[in-house]
Amino acid sequence: MTGKPVDTVDAFHRGAFYLVQPKGRGHRSGMDAMLLAALVADGRPVRVADLGAGAGAAGLAVASRLPNTQVVLFERSAEMADYARRSIFLPENAHVAGRVSVVEADVTLTAKARNDAGLADESFHHVIMNPPFNDAGDRRTPDALKAEAHAMTDGLFESWIRTAGAIMIPGGQMSLIARPQSIAEIIDACGRRFGGIEITAIHPRERESAVRILVTAIKGSRARLSLRAPLIMHEEGSHKFSPLVDDFNNGRAAYARL
Repeated sequence: MTGKPVDTVDAFHRGAFYLVQPKGRGHRSGMDAMLLAALVADGRPVRVADLGAGAGAAGLAVASRLPNTQVVLFERSAEMADYARRSIFLPENAHVAGRVSVVEADVTLTAKARNDAGLADESFHHVIMNPPFNDAGDRRTPDALKAEAHAMTDGLFESWIRTAGAIMIPGGQMSLIARPQSIAEIIDACGRRFGGIEITAIHPRERESAVRILVTAIKGSRARLSLRAPLIMHEEGSHKFSPLVDDFNNGRAAYARL
């Protein structure tokens, strides 16, 4: 037994694209990434930045659904960035490979260091992000690769949203997925950078508490915050996804704002 890491190649969106992922360690992408990607509903030729992209699930989902997009996957971990590159160049992803690239960069960089790392000012129409969500009080995982992806630090939303505001054109859309308990920190970090905040609570089933929130905001907008209708993931007494979830993931839930 060599101890060589085991990988899997997994189909998403019924084979619309494929992802190379580590097996038994690290963060494996799933529904969170697909819901995040669904927030980008823009048929124009646009550039999309996926911050903290991991193996690239959310960014690849955007590229596979919207043929006019150019997507840049920003990832700090060299190992996960390599998974993203391998995913892009799978034969099954040939239809999107020319529109997706990977940049190894820490999204918390500021000023010149951020620009030098490839996070250039006012160069994206959309920025999507699935920031780390475990706080200091959560039980730590012995999996170092997973811990790096999930470990929340003080001021995390401030630093990530600051970068989103810097690299986005005026009027561009930021989209993120997070835990409900982060809502106040997210709104505070948006500050004067973003307005028109729209929040959708995600509930596992009817009468169950929300487990995630989807947030969109527009750079420079002064529109008021609004709460959208909740998204119920599963039918009662079942693990089957509700029809609304399929509509949402396939772009039929009309999230276009620009």
